[in-house]
Amino acid sequence: MDYDRLFQTISELIMCHSPSGAETEIDQLLMAKLAHLSPVQDQAGNIIAKIPGRDASQAIAITAHKDEIGAMVREIDPEGRVRVVRLGGAFPWVYGEGVVDLLGDRQTLSGILSFGSRHISHLSPQKALQADKPLLWEHAWIETKRTPAELAQAGIRPGTRMVVGKHRKTPIRLKDYIAGYTLDNKASLAILLALADRLPVAAVDTYLVASAKEEVGAIGALYFSQQHRLDGLIALEIIPLAPEYPILDGIAPVILSKDNYGIYDEGLNAELVAAAGNCNIPYQLAVIDGFGSDGSIAMKFGHVARAACLGFATQNTHGFEIAHLGAIVNCLETLVAYLLARE
Repeated sequence: MDYDRLFQTISELIMCHSPSGAETEIDQLLMAKLAHLSPVQDQAGNIIAKIPGRDASQAIAITAHKDEIGAMVREIDPEGRVRVVRLGGAFPWVYGEGVVDLLGDRQTLSGILSFGSRHISHLSPQKALQADKPLLWEHAWIETKRTPAELAQAGIRPGTRMVVGKHRKTPIRLKDYIAGYTLDNKASLAILLALADRLPVAAVDTYLVASAKEEVGAIGALYFSQQHRLDGLIALEIIPLAPEYPILDGIAPVILSKDNYGIYDEGLNAELVAAAGNCNIPYQLAVIDGFGSDGSIAMKFGHVARAACLGFATQNTHGFEIAHLGAIVNCLETLVAYLLARE
């Protein structure tokens, strides 16, 4: 896959809102793009496409979660200001003041994530936020300039999802890098779609799973892995770049050995390393913290015996993320080699 085509695919996916548990918009696009494989959607919201294997007695799953982080409406003030709580690892200071979308039952409305004025004295509670206190969701609100009745008419209520507005979601290109909100995990979905196009057959039965509600506990992957007997599960993910981790930016994919939820399978990791080596693709091994994937969570709860996590190094994770398009392509090529060669 060339970089231009990959950038366009990821861009199209990013522009589909998909906060955890309200993923209808991305679902419609994925079902259309996977139509040649007759995808199905299960009761947990996962979208599943199957590539038949030469050996149908074994099965492996490749997952890429389709949900994104955001917030959920907690209450609506009498003046129409909307108060929210976080959904997944979202922080208000990462988004900054600006346009957000409220996905109402009948209408999507835009509002402004607001923190209050700067030209204030100690008499205003926001004064402490300028230097002394971290900005939390309870300090923020969404200014809609609508009445509670108007919001109710749009179907905005406690539980309504909030995400970064499409007004500012369009990604940008930085040479061979893509930058934008929700590369986690729309870029991994692009890999999944490319696998669906590249592989009419695999070594073993292969399930391509666009998993639901990963950001709130890998709910979709846990349901899927409970319903299917799998010989392995590989989660596609972003991998955080940070000074504490010996992970390099660039074209080399990352294979995790451990995260917050536990260790990954050494045998499955070795198979991925071999597949990368057969294609002369550089790779990195890493142990990280503050992280979990469909793979580690499913393995921790005993749903799969073997799991791995393959990803691409990403700056500003859970924010305005930046990743090298070459690393995303190399994740794809590693999986193609692995799925064709595996016996």
